Amino acid sequence: MHLYNDYGTWLTTQLGTKTQKISLNAGFTCPNRDGTVGTGGCTYCNNQTFNPDYCVPSKTITQQLEEGKRFFSKKYPEMKYLAYFQAYTNTYGSLSSLKDKYEEAFSVPDVIGLVIGTRPDCMPDALLDYLEELNHRTFLLVEYGIESIYDATLSRINRGHTHAQTVDAITRTAARGIRTGAHLILGLPGESREAMLHEAEVLSSLPLTMLKLHQLQLIKGTRMAEGFQTHPADFHLFTPDEYIDLVIDFVERLRPDLVLERFVSQSPSSLLAVPGWGLKNHEFVDRLRQRMQKRDARQGRLCIPSPLAEVT
Repeated sequence: MHLYNDYGTWLTTQLGTKTQKISLNAGFTCPNRDGTVGTGGCTYCNNQTFNPDYCVPSKTITQQLEEGKRFFSKKYPEMKYLAYFQAYTNTYGSLSSLKDKYEEAFSVPDVIGLVIGTRPDCMPDALLDYLEELNHRTFLLVEYGIESIYDATLSRINRGHTHAQTVDAITRTAARGIRTGAHLILGLPGESREAMLHEAEVLSSLPLTMLKLHQLQLIKGTRMAEGFQTHPADFHLFTPDEYIDLVIDFVERLRPDLVLERFVSQSPSSLLAVPGWGLKNHEFVDRLRQRMQKRDARQGRLCIPSPLAEVT
């Protein structure tokens, strides 16, 4: 039974070959770190949680990609690669400097596409003009960190943008024919189970190609981790079984063509405060698939298509 629209299968269909993303740190910052819209960054954020050792801004983009290629090619010599601009806000800079970074990545042998992670408030039309042209030359996916559809939550976690800006950025990007993705955190403080499930309806009404989900993790040294220590009642940290059931209910409410790349994120144990599940990503996905089969669940089963889904 087709349980959900899997990213790996979709990507192979799009590109005609197996590919591996190589994360890059191109030296960007964020507008809510440098004072443009705020300071201190998101209350949950520590970019060390997902950057591999080679992914440091002191190395050039080419160096980072070549080191990543050497790592992966030992096991998969025929693999092709996507340059993943991951750390911080990868559309936050002058148009000329952005073009230089993207073109350098695209020029590395065996790199057949770009994935660009950014924020909804950092996508000017001039950059979209260039990305639209780039999209005709190579595989391109723009991923927006939206994290929540609720302005009260976005303010609480110091995101520095609104849901209206999310809708605007996704709509403008998809209108250029560019594959458009979103990241969402499930379990942010102040959001009920019903509120989280409603997010599936709202996101299904947007012209998204791809969605990443992950559970709330509290990282040592972040303001959110400190908030948990002082006000633990504000948080509900899921057990793996609780989270699996939530994800299934969420996925059943998503439109069936939305591509699902990820359900969980596992930060290094040395950085993680709570919760420590001790599950690898593939182990979680195996459990999820087994539970979906047991429940006779599938993506889109409870989706009611509505272009007018509203944030309530």
